Amino acid sequence: MNERVSARPQIVIVGAGFAGFFAARRLSRRLKPSEASITIVSDSDSLLYQPLLPEVAVGALDPRTVAVPLITTLPGVQLVRGLATNVDLEAKTVHVQGIGDRTWDIPYDRLLLTAGSVTRVMDIPGLAEHALGFKTVAEALYLRDLLLRRLELANDEPDPERRARLLRFVVVGAGYAGTELIAQMSRTAALLIPSFSRLIEDDLDFKLLDMASAVMPELGAELGQAALELLQRRRIDVRLETSVQEVTEDAVTLTDGTTVPGAVLVWCAGVTANPLIDATGLDVTKGRLVVGADLRVPGRPEVYAAGDAAWVPDLTKPKDDDDQHPSCPPTAQHAMRQGHALARNLIADVRGESLKDYRHHDLGLVVDLGGPDAVAHPLGMSFKGRLAKLITRGYHVYALPTNRRRLRTLFDWALAGRTPDDVSFGLSAGPAPLAADEHE
Repeated sequence: MNERVSARPQIVIVGAGFAGFFAARRLSRRLKPSEASITIVSDSDSLLYQPLLPEVAVGALDPRTVAVPLITTLPGVQLVRGLATNVDLEAKTVHVQGIGDRTWDIPYDRLLLTAGSVTRVMDIPGLAEHALGFKTVAEALYLRDLLLRRLELANDEPDPERRARLLRFVVVGAGYAGTELIAQMSRTAALLIPSFSRLIEDDLDFKLLDMASAVMPELGAELGQAALELLQRRRIDVRLETSVQEVTEDAVTLTDGTTVPGAVLVWCAGVTANPLIDATGLDVTKGRLVVGADLRVPGRPEVYAAGDAAWVPDLTKPKDDDDQHPSCPPTAQHAMRQGHALARNLIADVRGESLKDYRHHDLGLVVDLGGPDAVAHPLGMSFKGRLAKLITRGYHVYALPTNRRRLRTLFDWALAGRTPDDVSFGLSAGPAPLAADEHE
């Protein structure tokens, strides 16, 4: 795969997250086959719509809803299944590791680095070995099975202490993923309790930890406080300015000195840029690849980047004391829109036209807290409760990439009852430790 077989520019996209997927889709629709060949390198065969992952974890949505297949939605784009491990900027090749020990190089004329992020794992004893991650469908399904299995085992357990150990869950990270996950998990568990003759709601023990001083501070003080109060009404023990000190097979020790025996630990405490970014040798800021407002790497006009892997200046915000714009936050909303801008500029590049700077006013934030509850901050306005829920669901339906996923989501929501009707698939029979993607 090292020899160019055509005079057409070869466009290689690394990563099939939001930025990579939407860039590839727009390129495939707008560029003629005679203008360029398009290849996307991904270790997955689908785009994962992560904002709805908590609903998969509680059985409210079918897993297929959040997984968008690349082959059928990106016609004309060649999919290469593998992990991009390095980029040779001088030879203009991407080094790919496939199944087993197979490796090869893919040549490019234009390179789009949209490798996204990986779980940020702190250097805490036992964390990588015993914590669960929450970034994939497999992890969401495993967690759902584990919740159901532990409720069933606790109901059959005559010893009170052993029963208590089975019903302890600790989520680290009071951002969107962690807050949505624990809100929906705790509600689902509480609704299932009446189905178990030996359990009462007081048996459940859910803890949410974060080193920050507020829950989801990006929402603002009012909505953040509303989310905190709702979590507390659901009997969730929220501990701010607190994290994990040590994890063993039998217990989780917190930085405030508390030991939680038998707890399931779910790590949602942030992400860091893909290790590929450091491997390129290009300039980075806080682990993210530095690009201009046109999404090109300075000094490398053939290399573009966007999404969580890129430090993109936010031209809608004022400059700081160093005459620099702040970066766009690494959110799905920005990644999607940067993907579109990336494709627009690349098409202009191929056709010899002028490029445009990326400029997007944030549409706001939405957080689904399960049941009728949500908080939303669209276009500078604050909402909570049922209206926020309607706004939240409307945004997700709009943002899902295909009509099939939109219809399936609406259908699942229409059928969903107060309690999940799913059974355990036995996924929690074995260990599923958090992969040590990156240590700090």
